[in-house]
Amino acid sequence: MSSTPRRSVASSGGLVKARLPRDPRPIDRLDELLGDDAIGHEGRAATTNHAAVKTWLRLLSCTTQIETEIRRRLRLHFDMTLPRFDYLAQLHRFHQEQPEGLRMNALSRYLMVTGGNVTSLTDELEKSGHVTRQVDPQDRRSTRIALTPRGKRAFERVAEEHERWVIELLAGLAAGEGEQLHALLGHLRLSLARRLQDDKTR
Repeated sequence: MSSTPRRSVASSGGLVKARLPRDPRPIDRLDELLGDDAIGHEGRAATTNHAAVKTWLRLLSCTTQIETEIRRRLRLHFDMTLPRFDYLAQLHRFHQEQPEGLRMNALSRYLMVTGGNVTSLTDELEKSGHVTRQVDPQDRRSTRIALTPRGKRAFERVAEEHERWVIELLAGLAAGEGEQLHALLGHLRLSLARRLQDDKTR
């Protein structure tokens, strides 16, 4: 029985696997198809669970699986952790409009981590020459963190590969399906934000 070979294209971090034909096996028994070692969070789902619970566990499983692989590749190809990548990504995101850098508390908020975690990452990246830390001239009680030219170059090199990896890992969805999923998750996020805000005002 013949099969279509997997095609690959070169990238600076290795080979990027081309999109494969969709697996024709039914998805209603993923536990049997994937096995106990790969089923992840979905192994907690029972046949009697509400569809919302099953959807949440599937979202969680996909997120965990993709994040684990991204962490592995960052470590393998760039000796970088995902928190460090996310930290540099936020500084790069605001680099043009705020070249003087972000305040430490804003960086903590964007990363959704504690100030202690940000301080630890800042110490590491300042030591390696990727960021600078200076007192905010507009508020002497605050500190601003900025990318150095070295940090900007390093992040852009990693970010290019990171994008390739994410595209590859989501290639099981056709273009229209990916756009539909993105839109549906956008609706879900708005619904969550509204519901949680309502809960806070009660």
